[in-house]
Amino acid sequence: MLSRPIFVYTELSPNPNSMKFVLNFELVPDGLSFDYPSVESTLLEGSASPLASDLFQFPHVQRVFIASNFITITKDDAVAWEEVLRDTKQFIKIYFEENHPVFAEKTIEKNTVIVDSRDSDTIQKIKAALDTYVRPAVESDGGAINFHSFNEESGVVKVLLQGSCSGCPSSTLTLKAGIENLLTRMVPDVKEVVAEGV
Repeated sequence: MLSRPIFVYTELSPNPNSMKFVLNFELVPDGLSFDYPSVESTLLEGSASPLASDLFQFPHVQRVFIASNFITITKDDAVAWEEVLRDTKQFIKIYFEENHPVFAEKTIEKNTVIVDSRDSDTIQKIKAALDTYVRPAVESDGGAINFHSFNEESGVVKVLLQGSCSGCPSSTLTLKAGIENLLTRMVPDVKEVVAEGV
């Protein structure tokens, strides 16, 4: 049986502690992303990931984010990327060459993207704008911004920052100057965008 060639290349992200490891194939079905802020989070039913769990064995790994065709790893301040990049990249390459799973079987089953028919017209417009205009740009930087909630009365949209966006010095600017401007223009009911749990 022929195995596919595995290519891993790295891209810097706006967050100096986060590095994007890009692969030549999809890891996650379109529209899904998984954020692991701790080794414990890699074991939770419904989002379990053997890959993320194994990456936390490296002492420098502080957070693992998996989306599309990339893994974003956020390291601690104690080491420079130059010291750990080669070993981390090599580990990822070997992991896939040996055909280890990215996720536990139940993870993908439980996380297929379903449009919620209970969403209001405004929430559907917000989600569509985030998916179409924000997600591709943010994924190119190794992160994700996902819809959390919308308060109809105040006009406040709450979003979750994941991957390199979480803890990134420029995420507040991106949130206010980019996403808030976009959503307030496209969805008149939106007055403000804030990050949840940051």
